[in-house]
Amino acid sequence: MANRYSRREFLEKSSLAGLAAAALGSETATANAMPTRVLGKTGARVSILALGCGSRLLMYNTEAAAVEAINVALDSGITYLDTAYGYGDGQSEGWVGQVAKVRRKDFFLATKIEPRDGDTARRILEGSLKRLQTSQIDLIHVHGLMGEDDLEKIEASNGVLNALYKMRDEKLTRFVGITCHNDPAVLKTALERHDFDCVQMALNAARQGMTGGEHGMMPNPAIQTSFERLALPVAREKNLGILAMKIMGQEALIGSGSDKGSVEKLLQYSWSLPVAAAVVGMPTHDMIRQNAQFARNFAPMPGEEMRDFSHRLAGAHKMALDLKFRDHVDC
Repeated sequence: MANRYSRREFLEKSSLAGLAAAALGSETATANAMPTRVLGKTGARVSILALGCGSRLLMYNTEAAAVEAINVALDSGITYLDTAYGYGDGQSEGWVGQVAKVRRKDFFLATKIEPRDGDTARRILEGSLKRLQTSQIDLIHVHGLMGEDDLEKIEASNGVLNALYKMRDEKLTRFVGITCHNDPAVLKTALERHDFDCVQMALNAARQGMTGGEHGMMPNPAIQTSFERLALPVAREKNLGILAMKIMGQEALIGSGSDKGSVEKLLQYSWSLPVAAAVVGMPTHDMIRQNAQFARNFAPMPGEEMRDFSHRLAGAHKMALDLKFRDHVDC
């Protein structure tokens, strides 16, 4: 049976498509080059495909192999590297640093910090600067916002957010951001309250669905409303640099069945949202090169196709993905 959309859903998606069109209007690309977009109010221009340096980079197992993969990514046109102290307790940062010491000007560098205590966060991030072999990190995110209690810890007077603001004032980082995998409502609150430059959120075709009760989806307290509906509009209104993550649902969405999508289509959907870049972990050189080619060939997905694609995947996967990412912090 064909999907039937309510007037409210149609208007919401039409509005989102308009926002996406505005964002895509800032996209630039030359022949066979990786397209780039402006990272919101930061003014920085980054490739639409970013290399996630979390668990997928750690799968390279050795520093030499990881460094080679990062160089393949940069040589393929990727200009955004995303790491975190929590990826191997600094191991990923150290591997990225081996590239940064010779190619620092070739990429925008983002890392993340997990501790909520400001003094602890500051101490770890001073180590991050050494591991990354740079005097300034472009962007530091508060890593993995979890819920209202967590937000209270982050925004406490001695919390990590004030520590990051101080580091921004000291020019140890250029920008401050926050990431969230599982709770669009609390992310919306955080973005409304605080002076962030960037935000990274779980945006894929399967997580936009309704909370419950419509289109065959049953109400469940574990189901979250979507980042597209709640947090993304706030980020756009405040002109934040927006990064998408969890594009493939950690491979759960990839396949050829009616409830799956190809890597190319999943990337196309996320790039058709008003985001600057999609952060993707890529554990093989072939995957890096293939995704880079998808980026070079990107054309926006038509709005009706986005609606059909997202409703189909959300109906099959949203509940499982919301549960999967409820306690998840890896990028």
